[in-house]
Amino acid sequence: MRVIIVDDEALARRGLRLRLASIADVEIVAECANGVEALRAVVEYQPDLIFLDIQVPEMSGFDVVSNLQQDNMPLIIFVTAFDQYAVEAFDIHAVDYLLKPIDEERLVESIARVRNHLSQNGAVTDKQRLLELVISITGKTEGSISQLLKDHTGSQSFPDRLAIKDAGETTLVKTQEIDWIDAAGDYMCVHANNQTHIMRITMKELEAQLDPVIFQRVHRSTIVNLERVTKVCSHMNGEFYLELSNGNSVKMSRSYKGKVKHFF
Repeated sequence: MRVIIVDDEALARRGLRLRLASIADVEIVAECANGVEALRAVVEYQPDLIFLDIQVPEMSGFDVVSNLQQDNMPLIIFVTAFDQYAVEAFDIHAVDYLLKPIDEERLVESIARVRNHLSQNGAVTDKQRLLELVISITGKTEGSISQLLKDHTGSQSFPDRLAIKDAGETTLVKTQEIDWIDAAGDYMCVHANNQTHIMRITMKELEAQLDPVIFQRVHRSTIVNLERVTKVCSHMNGEFYLELSNGNSVKMSRSYKGKVKHFF
């Protein structure tokens, strides 16, 4: 958790710094004595959290918040010796409001609130990113995809395992563990858990068994698990490759370039 402390009193900054030092996952990246320094530090250090005194030189703590860019807005905990600002502080959605001198137990409680906010925001961001990816690849509207996600969560429409037969044996592979699938003639190569399983089935038949919310065709002979995609890389020859979380890369057909353009 990257933190900036903003207070015009050096003693107050030192006191808060010493208290935060005992909290393992907190890293103080900057200390500022006025509002202008605070705005510059936010741009430079991209903090997760600001401990912001309301009465600081150059501009007030409220002015600092009003001048922050929404795309890099950190969480705010106001710190002040005066309680009359509390209502206004929460009106601008501060995570918390601490009175000086800061009580150590109260500080720990505030940090816990911040952790909760960060985890919730991260989950929302990840879900939205996946939603945008699915929309771009499938061409469906957000409403239809949201309903599909809801239906998918509420009832299992697709098998959660593939039964792969080989030499008289049947291996059950969990679909959620599949990274990607590619065609090799009349066979499908299913890549999961650093193993390759061979299925005698057509691409169309296999595709029908997989949840389209998670699995999508990115090449006429390749299906990829969208949850495994971490990066889209372009090459000088105009081709693109999807980097997967397991370190492998999968070629993406040029015809799919426009469907993932939001990555670029």
